[in-house]
Amino acid sequence: MVHETKGMRDSRGPSKQHQQLPPLEEEEEEIDDRKKNGKWEVLPPELLFDILKRVETAQTSWPARRNVVACTAICRSWRQIMKEVVKPPEKSGLLTFPISLKQPAPRDPPIQCFIRRETSTSTYRLYYGLSPSLQEKNDKLLLAARRIWRASGAHFVISSAADDFSRASSTYVGKLKSNFVGTKFTLYDSQPSSNSSVASSSKSNRRFHAKQVSPKVAVGNYNIASIVYEVNVLRGRGPRRMMVSMHSIPASSLVWGETNTLHSFDEHCPASSSKNGKEPLVAISPKGSSAATCVEPLVLKNKAPRWHEQLQCWCLNFRGRVTVASVKNFQLVAVTDPSRPVPSDDQEKGVILQFGKIGKNVFTMDYRYPLSAFQAFAICLSSFDTKPACE
Repeated sequence: MVHETKGMRDSRGPSKQHQQLPPLEEEEEEIDDRKKNGKWEVLPPELLFDILKRVETAQTSWPARRNVVACTAICRSWRQIMKEVVKPPEKSGLLTFPISLKQPAPRDPPIQCFIRRETSTSTYRLYYGLSPSLQEKNDKLLLAARRIWRASGAHFVISSAADDFSRASSTYVGKLKSNFVGTKFTLYDSQPSSNSSVASSSKSNRRFHAKQVSPKVAVGNYNIASIVYEVNVLRGRGPRRMMVSMHSIPASSLVWGETNTLHSFDEHCPASSSKNGKEPLVAISPKGSSAATCVEPLVLKNKAPRWHEQLQCWCLNFRGRVTVASVKNFQLVAVTDPSRPVPSDDQEKGVILQFGKIGKNVFTMDYRYPLSAFQAFAICLSSFDTKPACE
């Protein structure tokens, strides 16, 4: 009878209690995962901080610096420590994470990069380093752009990938839009800058990847800068003249020790507060006060070159970083009043961005505080566009 009872129980299948238990293999996998994570999480924080600090200090150049990025993918504790160890470009002078491309460079020395141009595909790629290496695969790609011709003018779509220029992609960074004659450019960022207050124009209802835009901010492009080239009315031969208005950077950012935290997009300045045709910025008011104050944006002008009698050409001192004469070469300095010429003494001291040719389809780009790599790259892209009204 005992054997018959066991047979009947076996024919009915396993009990409910046994059906609720997970298989033994799944239990072993969960235990193994806990053990693997535990190996990294149980390290003393002081020891782990010292180890990661040494890794970050030793790997100061690419491609070796990819090890620093890999450390952030180990576990949560490693990621938190790496946030403390890796300093922003303004303090370290190094570009490590993708967010570094939209953070300001150090005041001195400048971050040195170079740009490769592919005329067949109208593609421009920004690389990190002094000059191109013998093997292009060893160069660290920062940003890429492709020029698209439209009826209204040229558009430069900027991406963090070398070949993906779709605006619906997660690699989309921003765009540079020009007018028909190539004298006025507008720079749009896919995300609002932490200190930006100028919203984009109306055409911003496009589909974007969810990782691009903060859920608290409306989807679209945000106007962060405008670039204007002076029209050559007399058609005389000479260098280009350009002026750049950084709507997302206040003019007071160049003052040492000055902190500039700007307000949200919801508050606006009175129309009368704008001077010299520039778009004002909305600054955060002191705590406890609801009134917002307006500040002037940073304005950059190209440094005036000098005529060399012996060489019979216009010359600028690029300190060895530019070796080929080109109408595209320029240096930008900050000015307080765009209608006033830049003094020669100030020009020598405060070159914020310089761009010039060193070979066939190869250009150098050196930038410093308060510009970011994305902003500097976009300004240089405007120099590539044809400008029949300026030459």
